Amino acid sequence: MVIHLRGILFGALALVCLIPSPVSIAQGHEAAISAAPGTLVRWAAPGAKRCSMKARSWAALEGTCYYPIDLLERPGPIRIALWGSGPKEFARISVEANDYGTEEVTLPDIPQVNPSREDLRRDEADRALLSKVWRSKEGPAMFTLPLGAPVRPLPVGKSFGVKRVYNGKLAEQAHMGSDYDAPVGSPILAVAGGTVVLAKDMFFEGNSVFIDHGDGLISMYFHLSELKVQDGQEVKKGETLGREGATGRATGPHLWFGVRWHDARINPKFVLEDPSRIPAVKRVSP
Repeated sequence: MVIHLRGILFGALALVCLIPSPVSIAQGHEAAISAAPGTLVRWAAPGAKRCSMKARSWAALEGTCYYPIDLLERPGPIRIALWGSGPKEFARISVEANDYGTEEVTLPDIPQVNPSREDLRRDEADRALLSKVWRSKEGPAMFTLPLGAPVRPLPVGKSFGVKRVYNGKLAEQAHMGSDYDAPVGSPILAVAGGTVVLAKDMFFEGNSVFIDHGDGLISMYFHLSELKVQDGQEVKKGETLGREGATGRATGPHLWFGVRWHDARINPKFVLEDPSRIPAVKRVSP
């Protein structure tokens, strides 16, 4: 990919803000933790069964509650809750502003640079399909953490959260996933078992696969050179979904990989690494 970086002064700040600051104790025996948009917080407690945040609730995953902070979440406090073996417990996540920086990207002469009206109508139809995916009912979890690698060996993910400027024009939204530069044609793999809810050649995303893993977790794979799965297909962890490519809005072959958990877009590195590295809420004794 041909990328020119801008906003270098924000780089150090972005790296620091990616990881929430250590837990502090709030008044009233309620724990508090700071987190940046696009990150993940965990909370383990004896007998943890259920978790809640912002009027949503879900089952704990192997005795741990995970709270994803959407990349577009505004700064401010979010109260979370956990049901365990004792009384319902509460804690606070303080969302802190974070600037992931800006990247200038030079695209080749492809339709995605200056889309026609027909192209935009096609993209509008893609958005309509995705809106149904985001509204799908959350079923039981079919995964554990960490998830499997979407490509092997797994390179370091790049560019999550950055503001992209394509050929001098600012993109409408920040980069919601991470880019992985793997050898051309590498098999792209399902990170966990689940159901393919959409496998389609999309205008901006290119050949794309969306998998529902239960518990509100959806994994996404873009720019594939070919698709080897179809809508409604059940897949297993490590199953080949397609191959790395450069379809859609891409400067060259790479994998765009992203996750959306409980409708929050987060940096996929948090679910690909050892979950013990995810910043944790510490329980407070009365």
